[in-house]
Amino acid sequence: MTAAGRPARDGLSIGSVLTQLRGEFPDVTISKIRFLESEGLIQPGRTPAGYRQFSAADVERLRFVLAAQRDHYLPLKVIKEQLDAAAAGERQETAGPRPPRALVSVRTEAGTPSPDEFADTPTRRLTQEELLAESGIELPMLRELEQYGLIRPGAAGFYDTESALVAKTVRRMTEFGIEPRHLRAFRASADREVGLLEQIVTPMYRQRDPESRGRADEVLRELASLSVALHTTLVKGGLRRVTGT
Repeated sequence: MTAAGRPARDGLSIGSVLTQLRGEFPDVTISKIRFLESEGLIQPGRTPAGYRQFSAADVERLRFVLAAQRDHYLPLKVIKEQLDAAAAGERQETAGPRPPRALVSVRTEAGTPSPDEFADTPTRRLTQEELLAESGIELPMLRELEQYGLIRPGAAGFYDTESALVAKTVRRMTEFGIEPRHLRAFRASADREVGLLEQIVTPMYRQRDPESRGRADEVLRELASLSVALHTTLVKGGLRRVTGT
């Protein structure tokens, strides 16, 4: 019997799996594991009472998926296709279970954020004075950044860490003769991208069950990373035309 009074069973509980994975993947949660199950990335067994039972192969498959998301630039659909293809090939080679083969995808381009970088993280509230001190800009430039929508203080008048990063970036661009008014297109482009992603995930957020919200979070992060990757690729292509290379 277990300490909780349930009969002991083969396989690992979801809590035990989480403990195994946390060392390598600090951001993994039970909700994330359940979401990956709902997407068909893993298929743990169940006890007669309905408790999940994870085998060693399930844990390896989870580790494979989490590493692919962290280290490779692939959406879940492609990861699943590669896993399924590897499993099919292994069934032809041997009847015994084997760990999934290594991914053969292209790694994330340097500087391109992974989906995990779009996860909600705590942010600091900054006063106007703190923002100016942290970013190194003067008040007139801050007023310009606000005028052209590049920085938007919150309802209480505070700024956040993203505002400070925007200000730092613009300050460096002004060293090349670029002024805040020249950067309005960046704000407009970002707002259009966010609006597109919002249309896609809003219906998912309206569903009440926690797993649907977890899936919406996952989809939003993946789409955000793909959006930035597309933007980066288009800029690179445009620069090649400028340089003639």
